[in-house]
Amino acid sequence: LQWYHRRVREAVVSTQSTGDLGSGTLKLSLTGHISTVRGVAVSDRHPYLFSCGEDKQVKCWDLEQNKVIRHYHGHLSAVYSLSIHPTLDVLCSVGRDSTCRVWDMRTKSCIHTLTGHTNTVSSVLTQATEPQIITASHDTTMRLWDIVAGKTRATLTNHKKSIRSLVLHPTQYTFASASADNIKQWKCPGGEFIQNLSGHNAILNTLALNQDGVLVSGADNGTIHFWDWKTGYNFQRVQSQVQPGSLDSEAGIFAMKFDKSGSRLITCETDKTIKIYKEDDTALEEPINWKPDLLRKKY
Repeated sequence: LQWYHRRVREAVVSTQSTGDLGSGTLKLSLTGHISTVRGVAVSDRHPYLFSCGEDKQVKCWDLEQNKVIRHYHGHLSAVYSLSIHPTLDVLCSVGRDSTCRVWDMRTKSCIHTLTGHTNTVSSVLTQATEPQIITASHDTTMRLWDIVAGKTRATLTNHKKSIRSLVLHPTQYTFASASADNIKQWKCPGGEFIQNLSGHNAILNTLALNQDGVLVSGADNGTIHFWDWKTGYNFQRVQSQVQPGSLDSEAGIFAMKFDKSGSRLITCETDKTIKIYKEDDTALEEPINWKPDLLRKKY
């Protein structure tokens, strides 16, 4: 499997922009945040977009009217990540105040303030099955939460460095976490360790995963690694190219996501560009001389 990219457009700090994926033209900019926007989530069940930023704000945008209709107040510092529950009208937000706040989407009330992390909470996942909330923190731990009781179900302490990203498998009952030490796979509901994906020796900011089991990791130094989810084999590596006029140090990958088809990878990068990678239809399968590690580490 091979991938290539093309530059699409620049991203603007403190605004959210929507564009035409085919042509790369900007369609709309939503302004309202007074500092850097750190997270965006679009609801599958409502015409809503949620955003959060370093201004401590969590906003709900009506995409039919293109304006803010709700604010969620409570975070004491920058808000870094959002996740919308797939079946409940519940929104989760995490940030630098070391908490995960669970919001009633309609009433704007804070249902739970989940505490326990001792440093910035960088990423949050929600799912319909237990554990319904998973958080990752710079304190090197992950926590699986009981959404009813508002308490920790389990704490995973396997990582040795700050955890910056989480991703759920779309069909399996598993998830992955990214840290500077390595990428780890976990099994729900108890958080049992599956395997390490080692070799991306950089500060990993983001993970993305599609239905074909292609896991992608993006790093601070602009490197993108493609992994096979089942075996953990790193089958391709890409170095992002900065746009003309940018420094080589501005090649970092901040965020990435697959589109709905799973064939295009969209990245947000330090040089203020959004790039789109797609599968190379002409690529042939290459025989590889690789065998999985039979003695998988138990940590």
